[in-house]
Amino acid sequence: MAELHDLSPSEGSHRDRKRIGRGPGSGTGKTAGRGQKGQKARSGGQIHPMFEGGQMPLHRRIPKRGFNNINRVEYQIVNVRDLDRFEDAVTVESLHESGLVGTLRRPVKVLGSGEIEKALAVEAHAFSTGAREKIEAAGGSVSLADTSQHDDA
Repeated sequence: MAELHDLSPSEGSHRDRKRIGRGPGSGTGKTAGRGQKGQKARSGGQIHPMFEGGQMPLHRRIPKRGFNNINRVEYQIVNVRDLDRFEDAVTVESLHESGLVGTLRRPVKVLGSGEIEKALAVEAHAFSTGAREKIEAAGGSVSLADTSQHDDA
């Protein structure tokens, strides 16, 4: 039976690594394939990929635009048409368990896309005007969830 120490690569499939800087007879002596003097011939001499030869780089030539609003609240959205799968009460936790919202850390907003036939008691952090009207027209009720449970992360 063949053992691990008996294994060897196929003939011609493996080439020895090039040993550079080992004298003039090796063909890669003296400068060892690095050319003449200069930054790229030095140890640790790498040029940053965004370096443009001392010219002002593109990312510094172009003006800055826009800003990030640190007070922005990113809601997870649920449409009215998705609420038909529930029987009586809809809470943020039940939305999470059904897979309609991903995490309990971000607030939930109900939007008015679609129709609803059932009278549901819906609890969420925010409602659009259309969603509120459709839920109440179907005989349901709307209540705001406690916002202290989630982090705005």
